[in-house]
Amino acid sequence: MYIKSFRQLIEENDRCLMVPCVYDCASARAVEIVGFESMMLSGGELSMAMNGIIEHDTSNFAECEWMAGRIARSSNIPLAVDIGDGWAKSPIAIYRECKRLAAIGVTAIQMEDASSYGILPEELFYAKVKAAVDALKDTDCILIARTNGDVETMMDQCCERMRRAHELGAEMTTVVRTRTLEQARYVAERVPGWKMFPDVTAPDGKPEATVEELYPLGYQIMTTHYTLKAAMDGMLEHGYRNVAEQNVTYTYNKKGPSGLAGFSAAAYFDPDGYMKMEAEYTGHYEEYILSKLYNETYPDVFPPSKNKFRF
Repeated sequence: MYIKSFRQLIEENDRCLMVPCVYDCASARAVEIVGFESMMLSGGELSMAMNGIIEHDTSNFAECEWMAGRIARSSNIPLAVDIGDGWAKSPIAIYRECKRLAAIGVTAIQMEDASSYGILPEELFYAKVKAAVDALKDTDCILIARTNGDVETMMDQCCERMRRAHELGAEMTTVVRTRTLEQARYVAERVPGWKMFPDVTAPDGKPEATVEELYPLGYQIMTTHYTLKAAMDGMLEHGYRNVAEQNVTYTYNKKGPSGLAGFSAAAYFDPDGYMKMEAEYTGHYEEYILSKLYNETYPDVFPPSKNKFRF
């Protein structure tokens, strides 16, 4: 798949898209390999991956921009970025951040109406929405306006905030504490435009909502988290065995989805493709050294790495 914008992806589809959250280039590569068509950089997972702590005013825009640029340059599918409240009260700061993210290839920006101190006053949030919309004008990047209001006690206020944000130019909105299909329907009846169902879960083995149920209501995307948990689960599974056995026999001989044995994840990143690219400049092909640890070739089912001028 070649890179598209979120806007183009939505306009070309007649279904709700499941959008997994990612935190680095490896997790982005994984969601692309399995067939997801888009992804979102999670502020919370980025903080855990980069800083080793949960996000609670501990990350900043520089870290977000740093990672977003690397993911956008190395991936073939469109990237959305969660900027929280933008780490800023000033609409001018929001304008600057949105301009910079759009310039590095981000095609959707999610901005919320809350900070660690609570829900923002309406007029401040609307001013930030106006700034973001203005910054993204004439770009391929859309704004996803988000409210963190409590749907149990202030659902109508949440809907009104998102209705007003859409009126101000946000192409997509989300009431982030929506948890049921009934709540999603309530929002859909009151908020026009594209909508996002946030962070779907599956308590008791049943999804809160499905993409098939959400699309007729006007929901174009449904986000979810799984990549960091799956990565930690896998590392712990291998780690417990390797530390107990004091070798890497378990890891080396376990064939994952790549179908390859060995202790390196290089096979997931098209090593031969990059070596062939280098050969275009040097005039001779040198086999990637870790490939000698494998008995098979790079699987054709994996998509090629991104255009060489963008990584």
